[in-house]
This record gives sequence, structure tokens and C-alpha cells, in this order.
Amino acid sequence: MKSLRARTLSITGMLAALLLLWACYPASQVTYSNPQNTGNQWLIEYRPTDNKLQLSMRYSRSGARGFNYNHDDFPVELEKLTGLTRDQLMSAMGTNVRFQLKREAGTFDFEGWFKQGNGSGHFTFTGNSSFNSELSRLGFGRATDEELMSLAISDTGLAFVNELKAQDYDTTTVQQLVRMANHGVQLEYLQGLKSLGYSIKSTELVVRMKDHGVDMNFIKELGAIGYNNLTPEELVRTRDHGVSPQFINEFMAAGYERATLNDWVTMKDHGVSTEFVVELKNLGYERLLLEDLRRMKDHGVSAEFIKEIKDLGYTNTSVEQLVRLKDHGVSAAYIKRMKDRGYGDLTLDEYIRLRDRGERE
Repeated sequence: MKSLRARTLSITGMLAALLLLWACYPASQVTYSNPQNTGNQWLIEYRPTDNKLQLSMRYSRSGARGFNYNHDDFPVELEKLTGLTRDQLMSAMGTNVRFQLKREAGTFDFEGWFKQGNGSGHFTFTGNSSFNSELSRLGFGRATDEELMSLAISDTGLAFVNELKAQDYDTTTVQQLVRMANHGVQLEYLQGLKSLGYSIKSTELVVRMKDHGVDMNFIKELGAIGYNNLTPEELVRTRDHGVSPQFINEFMAAGYERATLNDWVTMKDHGVSTEFVVELKNLGYERLLLEDLRRMKDHGVSAEFIKEIKDLGYTNTSVEQLVRLKDHGVSAAYIKRMKDRGYGDLTLDEYIRLRDRGERE
């Protein structure tokens, strides 16, 4: 399964290059630390816009059903790639390269080819036995080469492990460390939550928060508009339902008071937007209750429906009446047709009764 750290490559040319490169190499069952292995592949693209390198790695992992092929993609600084120079990176004619990426959990050895900011080739990984021994000493047990590689890709080191212990997380196994690493939970995330007053302590819960996009900005922005001391579950639910601080701010700017997060979630779920509020305001319906807005959306009372009824001379129609009209199938077209059939100017209630008696268009 592709890890959640992996991000979609932004440039079509690079995707094409990846497919071409990886198609050229036969899939083989590999181990991470075998120097003779040629199954692990890398590709680097230089991004001049932010002076960063984008490193893509394709490798295999063993599982219950055999070997699965995985792809990780992340930015890396040139200074972190020991043995690779800018001249090699930007070689106009192309050049063979050998370089390393050293992480606490182990070292990646790369070999391949670079030309004009783009490179590709193969890599091997060697786990750090000292790091592994320290994990064991701290009570997490020993990691396999595969687990060490996962920790190295995410740059998960002892500072992360010590932060977990300092915050009294329930993380006690290497597998839990790898799960957090694969889901993008890093040291900065743990420290950020702590700085905002959150004591999560649960591996699964912090992974869930990360998976659902609960980041520091989201928490801070909610706090800035008065939503503080939220539980992790409230944060996840709010994020899952698409209720952003911007969404809430737009309603408050339209004159609404701060409601509960459950109210905003309900509004979002039922399709109530500030655009709908503005449309209603233009038709003379200002500062309706949130519950009325929800009911109108639920019953299909649109701004266009209201305008059509209003154009027939029925002004200041209540929300309740508009909902009844829609529920009973009385549209502007129906009223026009009934008038053409000689029913004259009836009240809206009379048109509803007419419709209920079976008078069709």
C-alpha cells in the first residue's frame, strides 16, 4: 500500500519519465540491504522554483501475499545528499553519480545518472545497528531491515521516540513507530499538538488526526474564532465534514452569530452555503435562522423557486409556506397553468389544496 506521505508528482514530464524508467527494469524480489540488488529504483527532479530536489523511490516490501511495490516521493536538500555536487546535478552532457542519504535509522546508497537537473538509478539501504539497539534498549524491540527503511524514509529518529515517551504515548512497539512514520506523524506534529495544549497519548488517535488533515493551522484558525479546547474527535469530525474556519467566518461576516460546530457541520452536510444566504438576501430574506436555511435546502426551496413565485405577485411568502409549496408540488408553472384553465387568482393555500385534490397540469 502506498504510504500517506507520498505526494502526487506535479509535473507531467516527470511522471512520464518515471513510467519509462521503471518499465525498463524487471520486477524482482529484493531485500533492502543486498548490495547486488537492482530492484530498488530512484528518480530525482530538480525544481528551480524553490531550489529543491524531489526524490522518488520505488521499492518492494514483503507481505502475506508476496512482494508489493511501493513508491515514496518527498523533497530533499542537496546538502543532505553526500557525494552529489551541483555540477553533477546540472551536468549538460550527463554524468555517472554515487551519493548517500544518511538518516538515523540507516543509510541509502544511490548510484545512477544525472543530466540537466534530472537523475535516475538504483539504491540500496543499510540499517543502522546502533539505532536499532537503542530502540531495543528503550523497550520497542528490534526493527527489521524493512522497518528501519520505513523509519529512514520518514526521517524518524530518536528525538521522535523520546518525544513520544516524554508525552506518555502508548507507543511501545516498532510496528507502532512505523505506522506513525508511514502516516506522516513526525516530531514537529507531536510538538505542535503539545504546544496547543493537546495531550493525545494514543498512537491510533494521532494517526487518525493526521490522516484526516487536522494540522496546526486548522486548530489555530478555529481557536482564533473562538473554538478552543476541542477534543480530537471534534477536530476530526469538523475536518471530515468540510467545515473550515473560512466557512464559519463567511457566515459570521453575513451577520450570523457563532454557532456550535455541530450546527456548522449540519449546515455543511445539507448544502447550506453563504452563496445561498446572499441569494436569499437579494430576494428579501435576511438573517433567517440556520434551521430555516437547512429546511429550505432539504425541501428544495431554491432562490430560483422563490423568485418565480415572487414574480407571480406572491411577495413576503414565509419559509413555512415555501416549504409547503415545494412539498405539495406547487410550482410557478403549475400556478400559471391553473390560471390558464380559468381558476383565477387563488391564494397559495388554495393552489396547494387544488393540487392535493388531483388537479394536474
